[in-house]
Amino acid sequence: MAIVVVMGGSYYGYQQLADDGCTGSIRLTLAATSEVAPSIDQVAQRWVQEGANVDGTCVAVTVSTVNSSTMAAAVAGEHQVTLAGLGKAPEAVKVPDIWVPDSSAWLLRLKSEAPGFVPSDNKPIAQSPVVLAMPKPVAEQVGWPNKKLSWAQLLQLMQTSTTLNTSIASPTRDATGLASLLAIGQAAGAGEKAQGTKVKAITALAESASSLRQELLERFPRSNDPNDIGQSLSAAPVSEENVVSYNAAKPPVPLVALYLDPSPMPLDYPYAVMPEVDLQKQKAAAGLRAQLASATFKNALGAAGLRSPDGSFGAGFARPLGAPDASPPASNTVGGAGDNGGTAAAGIDASSLSQVIGSWTAITQPGRVLAVFDVSGSMNIKVPTANNQTRAEVTRKAAAAGLAMFSDKWAVGVRLFSTEMVGKQPWKQIVPISPLATSRPTLQESISQIVPKEDGNTGLYDTVLDAYKEVKRTWQPGKVNSVILFTDGKNENDDGIKIEKLLSELKRLNDARKPVRLVIIGIGDTVSETELQTIVKATPAGGVFITKDPAKMSSIFVEAIGRRTGASGG
Repeated sequence: MAIVVVMGGSYYGYQQLADDGCTGSIRLTLAATSEVAPSIDQVAQRWVQEGANVDGTCVAVTVSTVNSSTMAAAVAGEHQVTLAGLGKAPEAVKVPDIWVPDSSAWLLRLKSEAPGFVPSDNKPIAQSPVVLAMPKPVAEQVGWPNKKLSWAQLLQLMQTSTTLNTSIASPTRDATGLASLLAIGQAAGAGEKAQGTKVKAITALAESASSLRQELLERFPRSNDPNDIGQSLSAAPVSEENVVSYNAAKPPVPLVALYLDPSPMPLDYPYAVMPEVDLQKQKAAAGLRAQLASATFKNALGAAGLRSPDGSFGAGFARPLGAPDASPPASNTVGGAGDNGGTAAAGIDASSLSQVIGSWTAITQPGRVLAVFDVSGSMNIKVPTANNQTRAEVTRKAAAAGLAMFSDKWAVGVRLFSTEMVGKQPWKQIVPISPLATSRPTLQESISQIVPKEDGNTGLYDTVLDAYKEVKRTWQPGKVNSVILFTDGKNENDDGIKIEKLLSELKRLNDARKPVRLVIIGIGDTVSETELQTIVKATPAGGVFITKDPAKMSSIFVEAIGRRTGASGG
């Protein structure tokens, strides 16, 4: 349930306008997360009282408190898209003129799904590092404060300790969960062994995950009783501000903030002016933005347990023991959020975020997918960046990695396609859509059958249509029902249907009550992205993902699971 709170100072601001006799006013609305909204409101109302104006027209500011995931859902709905893991926002939640989410990751995710979403400014106004929170007695057991942990060491502890109860906030709904999974993935490294480590870590965290950080904080021990400490939450990635606020209430067992190496993407509170805002409001937003660069605002942030964007802190900051004097500046932590795209630091961009969310979705959410693999003759082409393995060999590896990632909550089917696979039919069923809980060995064995057909062409249109019909025919509620098709070519099938027939049939099959997601992954440089986009646009959900380098197919596959629209990859 979303809670929207309008700060009390806003009414006072409106009253001041009347008292000052303004004949007109610019009424600016701003929504921010609960930890930063009061500080913004304090500075905004002071600005209003001092006569804030744009070209002689007075300015009033209304500051509302809205959870970042709730507002992200509202913005997505306004652009007629959805973000993985988020439902629709309540109708009471309206998109403001200015939005200050807790992380630029929300802006990146929205931009990747809705190209029309182009907010301006986007620069951070505050910062809070992502830390590993532990009850003090537990932290002392792992060597705090003398020993500094890394994310790699945390991974080892998660695998070897029988008493460390570690949890996380869902990365689809919480920026600290997303940042920590990015850090865990980087600590695990690359390769098949690393993939297995990441899957195990995500699976373990998912078993006890909370929807949001506040739920995590409520699971820490509430008494000094050793039994309570042993049965409560032992560790969770949260923000530094969460630890400061938690300890301010003088709990029986305080929390310790562990600053793990390397520093993950912090919460950076970007100041995003919405694209629809008119010129006068843009000027007013710029005026308010200038106020938020003041020493007054820095001190207000410090009193609220937050840092300035440069990582330093103002007066009243209750610095956790072991906290750095200054954390890394927030301005360069996330690429792609600025007006000009920016430069992603540490590989953090929309694609990286989608891959993390895709891994989480595959492991935690129930789904049904019919995987359809191209076995035309061109799949025998060798891939220089993959040690000269063929496209088919690379595809088999990607399929095996994807299957290993899916939890037993999923049901998966496998089809192969080329031309004349069964008579004139261009596709062949290998395994019907079956629960992984009982059919995993059969599905694993089926991957070995992804073998190119000599001189086989690409019967794309018939294959897409028949796969779509099958998923709709066997559609199940409460799950994501999908077709994921891998191809390295464009339709070449004289015996098959034409594009017009395919599009009209896909549109006819559209059913809002039984949505089917169509995802096409294009492999190599011989696919026609225009053709694939035309096909997918005839369906209500899905996307096209192009990887010019087939060796990157595994990461593109995970990204496709984590996104609701498509993207071209390198």
